[in-house]
Amino acid sequence: MPMSTGFTERLGVDLPAVAEHFGTPFYLYDAQGIDETCRAFNAAFSGLDCREYFAVKALPNPAILRLLASHGFGFDCSSLPEVALALAAGASSRDIFFTSNNTSIDELRAAIDADVFVNIDDESVLNKLIEADAVPAAVGFRINPGRLADGFDTSLFGHPDSAKFGIRPDRLLDVCATAVNHGVRSIGLHIMIAANFRTSEPTLYALDVLTQEATRLREKLDIDVTILNVGGGMGIPYRPDEQPLDLDELAGHLRQRLDQLPPEWRPKLCFENGRLITGPHGVLVTRVVNRMSKWRELVGVDVGATALLRSLVYSGVYHHITAPYAAADRTETVDVVGSLCTNIDRLAEQRELPVTREGDLLLIHDVGAHGHAMASTYNGRLRPKELLLHPDGSVELIRRAETEDDYFATLGFTPDTFSAVR
Repeated sequence: MPMSTGFTERLGVDLPAVAEHFGTPFYLYDAQGIDETCRAFNAAFSGLDCREYFAVKALPNPAILRLLASHGFGFDCSSLPEVALALAAGASSRDIFFTSNNTSIDELRAAIDADVFVNIDDESVLNKLIEADAVPAAVGFRINPGRLADGFDTSLFGHPDSAKFGIRPDRLLDVCATAVNHGVRSIGLHIMIAANFRTSEPTLYALDVLTQEATRLREKLDIDVTILNVGGGMGIPYRPDEQPLDLDELAGHLRQRLDQLPPEWRPKLCFENGRLITGPHGVLVTRVVNRMSKWRELVGVDVGATALLRSLVYSGVYHHITAPYAAADRTETVDVVGSLCTNIDRLAEQRELPVTREGDLLLIHDVGAHGHAMASTYNGRLRPKELLLHPDGSVELIRRAETEDDYFATLGFTPDTFSAVR
């Protein structure tokens, strides 16, 4: 069962009163659930020299980032605004990985000036840093293995041989040698090959690729890699019949592999998960505004797919939906739809739910990662507010809803006309 079902009942929260006070729609995050997941993650990997660098792209809200920092997590950022968010949440520069791709030299220089750890995604990036005399003493290199183990699900992440990310292994030795010749003294290796997996194999495969390449660097260039970043992508159960990832099992396998490394070489192991940490601990609360009978029965709600864009971007995406305050004695098969001018604006298709009436609340579960963060203002539909449920039952506004003033803000500017005629 998706993990976010039941957390409001567990804490005795009067969700209809919350909805009345704040107004729908809204994202609601469970601080206690996030705390419990952070503690479980740290406990599973205790005894290993490792650290989780939360993927800020999953839930870029300072209130959440501060909560994660309190558990010793660092932050994985892919843009300068994400770096600014992490710093605003109290992180130091040493707590931040900057893992970007197709990045301008200005953005790279700004990240280096901020003294964050930069993962280099392409040989051309290193060349630009050399030309700009901006090569830092410590860098990471992202690897694209061009291959995967059998049975990997590539539906969300794609296959490495068509990916825009990373350096080919057959170029890694030359790239690292060039880096050392230009002042690099500490090297990390990074990889990201899969998303939303709930078995140990992808992480173990990633570690195998990294240790293989790190061993080549030791043997050929006498370079000791100090960081092995196996990426993120650890998944959560979205459907009622799915099982969660067994962190203790994964940690045991990782310990076995790391114990096989030469005793004089003990690199730090890093993760950069987002979905695993916060995904199960968020719900999108929306209200039924229309009941419609066409060729199908439709439940129209006051939020559209723009507020949960991953339902449109990725095929086959499923989010569990409940109607906890509707009468449970009768069910029906419905589509749950928003108000966008596109027929793909569906939060659920042919889903069995309790019979609902206008005004009833629906909860869309497991949206604590890549939910609000991916939201769009297409069709002039504004992004909803974010709330944080504390263990004492209090609910805090941590991001207000967008307004029309926000929507039109970028249309207020100093006039500027340039003649492009030769």
